[in-house]
Amino acid sequence: MRYTALRQRMVEELGEVRADTLARDHVLAALGERTVDEALEDGWDPKRVWSVICEAFEVPKSRR
Repeated sequence: MRYTALRQRMVEELGEVRADTLARDHVLAALGERTVDEALEDGWDPKRVWSVICEAFEVPKSRR
């Protein structure tokens, strides 16, 4: 998964404003106490980041 695909999925699932806020401000323990943006900057795979988001926000398996 590419970064752009991750962002698109985040927008589709959470809405544009919430996706932007989540990526920038919301610290997730499963990302090593990082935000989405920080995890990506630190080299995390976007597919793994999406998986963490799905778990944290209970995204149904059919939309993962």
